[in-house]
Amino acid sequence: MIKIGYFADGPWAHKAFDKIMADASIKIVFMTVRYDKRDNILLQKAEENSIPIELSANINSQEFIDRIKEYGADLFVSMSFNQIFKKQMINLPKYKTINCHAGKLPFYRGRNILNWVLINDEKEFGITAHYMDEGIDTGDIIVQETYPITDNDDYGTLLERAYDGCADVLYRAIKLIQDNKVERISQYDIDPVGMYCGMRVPGDEIIDWNQSSREIFNFIRALALPGPQAVSWINGKKISINRARMVHGSCIYKNTTGQIVGKTDGGFYVKTKDTILEVVDYVYDGKIKIGDRLQNTGGGYNTLGIMPHRGCAA
Repeated sequence: MIKIGYFADGPWAHKAFDKIMADASIKIVFMTVRYDKRDNILLQKAEENSIPIELSANINSQEFIDRIKEYGADLFVSMSFNQIFKKQMINLPKYKTINCHAGKLPFYRGRNILNWVLINDEKEFGITAHYMDEGIDTGDIIVQETYPITDNDDYGTLLERAYDGCADVLYRAIKLIQDNKVERISQYDIDPVGMYCGMRVPGDEIIDWNQSSREIFNFIRALALPGPQAVSWINGKKISINRARMVHGSCIYKNTTGQIVGKTDGGFYVKTKDTILEVVDYVYDGKIKIGDRLQNTGGGYNTLGIMPHRGCAA
């Protein structure tokens, strides 16, 4: 029997919870959900399984540490929890603390990883279970899996795959620890620098039509539902774009970027920096005509700067 303290939030954590609870040799002795936005599904699961809930606005406070010591957990497990674990908390249990991250560490540390892998035109994304240290997603790797990305994927399809993948990878990591079979992999040995991605914020969803068709195609699918969707404006009215399609064989030519240059059965063609892109799934309250221009109403404000893909996480 291994006893764990579960720090968790969201669908990733729901599926992992079910997988853990199905194994009679693993016992969740307490659960901590996010203090500011509490996960009612996890709270209900805890109640149904008679698991104590321990809440704290500061999990590193001595008061909270003293409280959870009483449970005698062998391992702390973090799945989408939003507080930083400090050294005393990390080292409190016998087997320390582990985290599950939807990124191929040491690349894609940080936030909003599934958005960034699409923006960067990656052909795969990773899920990693790793030991925590005092850095951000920098601890030794326990288990890592990769999953393919095709042009048919968007944020929604990657998210669904990641929900299942995180549950599987996290469970496997717990079992390796339980069976004393972990072969720790130093992230530094893979790449001494790695890569960190910052959190996306309101305003980052605005399309820069001065980019190539491929870059814009990737940007749109990276923000697709259930994300915020990519946005632009036509004649001062906002248009939300959920899906676009590459127009294979279209020629490269110079013209006004963002201009609508044709209509299709499912949408319209828009000029990009190099070729044209077909917008096929959008919401717009108005009539769209050839010659209209998709613009940014922020006076030239462009999206978050995107570094060119260098293949470092492929």
